[in-house]
Amino acid sequence: MTASNMPARVRHPLVKALATAAALSLAVTACGGSAEPAAGGDGNVTLSVTVWNMAKTPEFKALFDAFEAANPGIKIKPVDILADDYAEKVTTMLAGGDKSDVITMKNVTDYSRYSSRGQLQEITDLAKSGDAAKLAGLDAFDVSGKYFALPYRQDFWLLYYNKTYFDKAGVKAPETLTWDEYAKLAQQLTKDEGGKKVYGTYHHTWRSVVQAISAAQTGGDQLSGEYSFFTDQYNVALGLQKAGATLDFGTAMAQKSDYKTMFETGATAMLPMGTWYIAALMEAKKSGKTDVDWALAPMPQRPGGSGVTTFGSPTAFAVNKKAEHADAAKKFVQFAASKAGAEAISKVGVVPALQSPEITSAYFALDGMPTDEVSKKAFEPDKVNLEMPVSENTSDIDTILKEEHELIMVGDKSVADGIKSMNERVKSEVLN
Repeated sequence: MTASNMPARVRHPLVKALATAAALSLAVTACGGSAEPAAGGDGNVTLSVTVWNMAKTPEFKALFDAFEAANPGIKIKPVDILADDYAEKVTTMLAGGDKSDVITMKNVTDYSRYSSRGQLQEITDLAKSGDAAKLAGLDAFDVSGKYFALPYRQDFWLLYYNKTYFDKAGVKAPETLTWDEYAKLAQQLTKDEGGKKVYGTYHHTWRSVVQAISAAQTGGDQLSGEYSFFTDQYNVALGLQKAGATLDFGTAMAQKSDYKTMFETGATAMLPMGTWYIAALMEAKKSGKTDVDWALAPMPQRPGGSGVTTFGSPTAFAVNKKAEHADAAKKFVQFAASKAGAEAISKVGVVPALQSPEITSAYFALDGMPTDEVSKKAFEPDKVNLEMPVSENTSDIDTILKEEHELIMVGDKSVADGIKSMNERVKSEVLN
């Protein structure tokens, strides 16, 4: 993607929001050429890869194990970082000349920051060869025709819900909700359960929970310096907070609340969150860490809209400009975006950037994956807009929007005053 004019949707026959092309055959080859990345060839190499919350993110182990099996001369050494600290830690590492070989791009905002600072190696050759053009989300890494990362997964946001709480309340699966209906349902589901408060929903502290979905469903541009389109979504979020139907923002920030814990302990009946959580949730259920009976639904929509619109973001691997093992690092990046990489992560419930009918079928056949019609519908949004457009201004604007978001949500500023500050600061501090 070059800037805010990124194409609004990507589709797939079964998961329309995830792929950029129709059916791919099982014969699809690796992104970089006519075959999967060759095994060995680098001698005995220990490749360092930055990750977050390794123990709670099963995709990393699945991918590393598959890569090591295909490349016996290379071993992966994870550089494990707390998820909440990941962006800040990696930014500091790269600025200090760290030589970790592969850097996981948690989001396109971080990618914009690192690529614009010349901290990533260019891998345009991989992005323009083989089947790389079929990777969902690849456009998000286009920087004036050059690429510094390849996506290996493509996530979008939907609604998780606790089936037990819905059944007890006599509520049907939330197939098509407007935001007003969602707010009323959250209030209805808020209750005391065995002396413990159960919130109707939980909104995590990320600004995207309010701002990205608002931009996606109104067509607003988060790089524009004009943010009145956030207003309705802030009113919904603050209304839920005032009604006690969600954990208030200040408490969530102070306690560093974990959305996984909120949902898996039964502290909330609903949770808007990305598809990346599916893998961790299925693993928690399989290991007996939670007994929550869960399913999926589409994200709530603005009234009067047609179809289902949500937002999402690809996750990618990049090669550090100062990598000690650049050739092996490129091989790993290529592997992760290939058919072999896609198959490895789909087996643990992660949505890969590279899709085929066989990969999709295997995904829905996973043990523990909900198979009801509403859950399947949740996987077929009509439009998935990028969480945050990429440009040379993305990182600076993101920082301003985050700061003002927090002031609004803790009540230090009204919605109108907060949005006014966003408008003024983005225009004066960034655009001008």
